[in-house]
Amino acid sequence: MSQEPSNLLIVDDLPENLQALDALIRDDRRVVYRAQSGEEALALLLDHEFALAILDVQMPGMDGFELAELMRGTERTRHIPIVFVSAAGKELNYAFKGYETGAVDFLYKPLDPDAVRSKVSVFVALDQQRRETQRQVAALERSRREQEVLLKELHATQQELQRSLRMRDEFMSLVAHELRTPLNTLFLETQMRSLQVRKGNLAAFDAEKLSAMVTRDERQIKAMIRLIDDMLDVSRIRSGTLSIRPAQVELMALLERVVSDLSLQAAAAGCTLALTPHAPVAGCWDEFRIEQVIVNLLTNALRYGGSRPVEVSVQDAPGQVRIDVRDQGRGIAPEDVQRIFEPYERGARNGEPKGLGLGLYISRQLAQSHGGELSVQSKPGEGSVFSLTLPCPEAPAASVQAAA
Repeated sequence: MSQEPSNLLIVDDLPENLQALDALIRDDRRVVYRAQSGEEALALLLDHEFALAILDVQMPGMDGFELAELMRGTERTRHIPIVFVSAAGKELNYAFKGYETGAVDFLYKPLDPDAVRSKVSVFVALDQQRRETQRQVAALERSRREQEVLLKELHATQQELQRSLRMRDEFMSLVAHELRTPLNTLFLETQMRSLQVRKGNLAAFDAEKLSAMVTRDERQIKAMIRLIDDMLDVSRIRSGTLSIRPAQVELMALLERVVSDLSLQAAAAGCTLALTPHAPVAGCWDEFRIEQVIVNLLTNALRYGGSRPVEVSVQDAPGQVRIDVRDQGRGIAPEDVQRIFEPYERGARNGEPKGLGLGLYISRQLAQSHGGELSVQSKPGEGSVFSLTLPCPEAPAASVQAAA
């Protein structure tokens, strides 16, 4: 039961009557408001909720019946129980008129104290029960809303779990696929060499052919190492243990070396790879990690560029430098722009997924760990521009940890 007191309204034009009635009904669980006219009573009714209104019938100006009619005509006050009191004789039939206006009782003066206290106690108890019921209903409604929120969160969690399970299964399938290709090549090479050895055909292992074999083996082994390194990098990023070791780096020399190293891959893809000339740009970065990002962006551009030219350019401004890798491929749909930076997501724009879908995720994390950013601008059919923006601090900074 509520511990808040119930409000009672008593209306009488005589102060002594108000004082006597107040003394009769007041206690710790009640707050009694007095009004000497209908107008004063209406003002109180607008400001407070009342458990009971005790109205004197005969008052100058607005009498008790008129006040009751106004109360019954207003949504805010029509539920308040009304008890009329009157000093007029019963022959005037005021009681009938009182009940007709919606009163719950009619008392004649002089009042019976026990009867008055009893009736007030009943209506106070009803008011307490009503308010407690309202509180319980409100609590149930809050509980219902909280349950709805929890159900939505549970549903979202279930969907995320299902997505994680799908990603896990797809990831395992991709790992098996990506590792099987170089392993199958190495296995076939080993089988062929074993066959030549068994036949005694040592001419198959002359210097030129042996060099080609070693080159092919290195290429397949490096492919597997890259896959394993990507998986390790994701683990380090998520655990916050991927260390960045800044040192002074000349960016244009790094880009020239990477473009030169990838020129054969560009030729195999049937396109050209060009670096726009630019003055030397020095900065304090982890050279190995920046090269890792650039190689990933160029590899993607060659893979998805539709055998069209790929351009690398540098734009510098006070305090920062931006490397743009531009291709002229199919572009990226707007709904996929953020998705491709998530782990295990792949562009798959040529119909067949390649790689584990970790490159852009790792590259963005590496950019952010340097205090920079990796972004993309693309429209379907118009190609893509991936931009790596890096700060150019004046002096080497201490080693930092990549953001998880």
